[in-house]
Amino acid sequence: MAGGTEHLTVQRSGATLVITLNRPEARNALSLPMLVGLYDGWLEADEDDSIRSIVLTGAGGAFCAGMDLKALAGNGMDGQGYRDRLKADPDLHWKAMLRHHRPRKPVIAAVEGHCVAGGTEILQGTDIRIAGEAATFGLFEVRRGLFPIGGSTVRLPRQIPRTHALEMLLTGRPYTAAEAMRIGLIGHVVRDGAALEMALETAELVNANGPLAVEAVKASVYENAELAEAEGLKRELERGWPVFDTADAKEGSRAFADKRPPVYRRA
Repeated sequence: MAGGTEHLTVQRSGATLVITLNRPEARNALSLPMLVGLYDGWLEADEDDSIRSIVLTGAGGAFCAGMDLKALAGNGMDGQGYRDRLKADPDLHWKAMLRHHRPRKPVIAAVEGHCVAGGTEILQGTDIRIAGEAATFGLFEVRRGLFPIGGSTVRLPRQIPRTHALEMLLTGRPYTAAEAMRIGLIGHVVRDGAALEMALETAELVNANGPLAVEAVKASVYENAELAEAEGLKRELERGWPVFDTADAKEGSRAFADKRPPVYRRA
């Protein structure tokens, strides 16, 4: 992808695809060009085997302030080409927001500033989450008489304790980064401005591992999350045993014995 869209940039950092929401004047509220660019970024990562991980972040000290309803209603800023994409795939916006699409590669969120409403909903579709200490989270929809239809009533109670999920959903109040980490919504809090740096460092740790193993582990975690333990364990073997037969698995063992970094080839 050559740079994304007018409201989003896509760049490579080694084996990591860095997707940056880029409407800082609107706290990176979601526009149609941004949604199209997000979906295209997920597809690029899925289709390019040289990409091992994805980092999602926002420009200008904010992650995402949710949906820009004025922009989506149409005020000339979105362009007919983007609207044609949405007509061709009416599910595109849900795929962009990770509601109806799960990338094969790990997605690491680097959050600064506002991550609220649709921003918190996209966050729930990511795998590893890092935030600056001044970041703000929350699902504000009920305060406006709306419903958090991006998947939060389903995913949030599966990711954090139900009582915390219901409090976030029903009060519509903001949460600090410290609170978000305490309830398990995010994994790390760092100094302001350092979330992207840590996300890229984490991505490098992921990238150094066997890509077939990483993708199989991610797939197994998600597909087994709601299964009974016995069925989940059965499915885990179905996902896991084939990894042991790969050339990458043999390379990992040889590299360990040789005391050298492994060279994985997705084979």
